[in-house]
Amino acid sequence: MLPPNKGVAFIGTQKNGPFDIAGATARKWLQQPLNANGRPNADVVKPWRNARSLLQSHDDTWIIDFGCEMSCEEAAFYVAPFAHVATAVKPTRASLRRADYRRLWWRHAEARPGMRRALEPLTRYIATPRVAKHRLFVWLQSTILPDTRIVVIARDDDAFFGLLHSRVHATWALSQASRHGVGNDPTYNSEACFETFPFPEGLTPNIPAADYATDPRAQKIAAAARELVAKRDAWLNPPDLVERVPEVVPDFPDRIVPRNERAAAILRKRTLTALYNMRGTPEGAWLDSLHRALDEAVAEAYGWPPDLSEDELLARLLALNLARAKAENG
Repeated sequence: MLPPNKGVAFIGTQKNGPFDIAGATARKWLQQPLNANGRPNADVVKPWRNARSLLQSHDDTWIIDFGCEMSCEEAAFYVAPFAHVATAVKPTRASLRRADYRRLWWRHAEARPGMRRALEPLTRYIATPRVAKHRLFVWLQSTILPDTRIVVIARDDDAFFGLLHSRVHATWALSQASRHGVGNDPTYNSEACFETFPFPEGLTPNIPAADYATDPRAQKIAAAARELVAKRDAWLNPPDLVERVPEVVPDFPDRIVPRNERAAAILRKRTLTALYNMRGTPEGAWLDSLHRALDEAVAEAYGWPPDLSEDELLARLLALNLARAKAENG
């Protein structure tokens, strides 16, 4: 483990109970009058993402979330969400072995206070599925609560996103990954894949983005990352097929709604998994080009040629990892 990488990557919350609700139910509750405590249900009803919704299509699932410290008495003021949890979640938690899971039945079993503290000052964060065929990273708005099958990276700058989505990082992550499931897909582990990764000197996770904002290396990586995300999003949700509808309360992400049935049918096939399955084909040539530009910018940040083989790349990363670990240990 490299100390500069600590405290940045986290696993999302583990529910241990049916806290998730349909979008229609969430919007009904969000539009209810203020509760007796003077607070809206938006305090505890949030958009939710799991690994499937990152890779496939968002299914408009929301989550009831009473956080890490809210008492049962405080939670009860949010009448509709609390009633749902008391009816649907409490009975399922009564039979669990861990005493805290039974006693604190209105909260998620693992509410991840460290993750929440790290995300608090951010307006967005980086997310990646823990298990996936392709190692993909996406932006999520910080009002979205991530599930336990997502690894959260508490950074909001484009340069850091670009470093993670590069061939350099993907090669290292794959070398450190275990395999999971029927498809024998590689996992992304915050300790093994992220905390051991030797970022370029001067662009490590313990350095605030503002401190390297004028670094030409960071600027080049950030520009390539922004271009990748913009073009990728344009393919996933082209404006001629979707309408962006403001949510019923402020601060939550806009809804992306198909314009008609024809658009809905096309969009069902436009997923991140489908897109990255096209890499290396004529249909995916534009995506390959964007990733090539990003990979070249990241290789340049290390001072390395862009065409290293995977074995050469791993050898250099391992040497850098060992040198950093030795320096940290004195």
